[in-house]
Amino acid sequence: MFVQEEKIFAGKVLRLHICAADGAEWLEEATEDTSVEKLKERCLKHCAHGSLEDPKSVTHHKLIHAASERVLSDTRTILEENVQDKDVLLLIKKRAPEPLPKMADVSAEEKKKQEQKAPDRDAIHRATANLPACSTDRAAVQTTMRDFQTELRKILVSLIEVAQKLLALNPDAVELFKKANAMLDEDEDERVDEAALRQLTEMGFPESRAAKALRLNHMSVPQAMEWLIEHAEDAAIDAPLPGQASPAAAGAAAATPEAAAGTSEGDQEVRDELTDIFKKIRRKREFRADARAVVSLMEMGFDEKEVVDALRVSNNQQNAACEWLLGDRKPSPEELDQGIDPNSPLFQAILDNPVVQLGLTNPKTLLAFEDMLENPLNSTQWMNDPETGPVMLQISRIFQTLNRT
Repeated sequence: MFVQEEKIFAGKVLRLHICAADGAEWLEEATEDTSVEKLKERCLKHCAHGSLEDPKSVTHHKLIHAASERVLSDTRTILEENVQDKDVLLLIKKRAPEPLPKMADVSAEEKKKQEQKAPDRDAIHRATANLPACSTDRAAVQTTMRDFQTELRKILVSLIEVAQKLLALNPDAVELFKKANAMLDEDEDERVDEAALRQLTEMGFPESRAAKALRLNHMSVPQAMEWLIEHAEDAAIDAPLPGQASPAAAGAAAATPEAAAGTSEGDQEVRDELTDIFKKIRRKREFRADARAVVSLMEMGFDEKEVVDALRVSNNQQNAACEWLLGDRKPSPEELDQGIDPNSPLFQAILDNPVVQLGLTNPKTLLAFEDMLENPLNSTQWMNDPETGPVMLQISRIFQTLNRT
């Protein structure tokens, strides 16, 4: 009996489920060594009922593997494309390329662009040649337009003093500030994201290094991992971050105010106890320079104290801090603690606002002012707070109103 050679060496026969764009479905049998192009021709013949009128129809269609959403290559076989028995293939017509624009369309588009083009200097001079000259002192204009962020710090310094005096008059002032101090304990900025830390430690990185990398990279796991790999051979990789105390030192520092509070007896005056709490709150809300910015600026050769001062002046903005270090270094860090003129119309308008007056009797508002004073980047957090947000909104509105007058 004569058997064709191609039948002897033919590959495994696969039954494939074909779906066309018009909704037609059928089963197509093909061997594993069948090329995708041949399979596509057979599918198109099935759709065209036995003949292909347009030879280009094969190139204008594509087969897609439904499960993996892959477009099958015409030059490869079904086996090479990892098509399995009973897989679903989609027969889709390729999207026709957009026709090239005609020359007339191009000219019209260019003409439209020229018409919408902004006038140059010569065109402006020609159009304004007959207008009377008017000189404006731009320096004076820029001086009168005060920057809100700069003025906000002065406002906060003065409002903190007012809030402390108002809260001290409250009969329950000591208890209020003890609760306020407890709020700080619940929200420490040095806390590391536990989930992010767990991801890095599970990769094999030491916990202390992983925590340092997360602080340097704003709790971003991918960036922290890149930093750990990049600095794996650095001798100072385990050194604490600038401005970050060791756990032992932190414990000693925490024990000091507690001991001071413990020595407070019933006969101690309330004012002294309030002063201790104020100091404790201040100590917890000290300015914390961005650790990554500190490292970057110190690598340029600047001293750590200078870098921290620069970041404090520039609201933790690294580029602005670098300009401050390279420039005349104004304003100085000492100027940051100066408040606004208490007799100024701006400050009087703020104090006369009922929302601000009510907010100044809330210890949380004082905490917000303290935090924003030392960590300006936290302003957004307090603006979104239901208790402190309305106060900050009123301050901003009053400033913008008086700044336009």
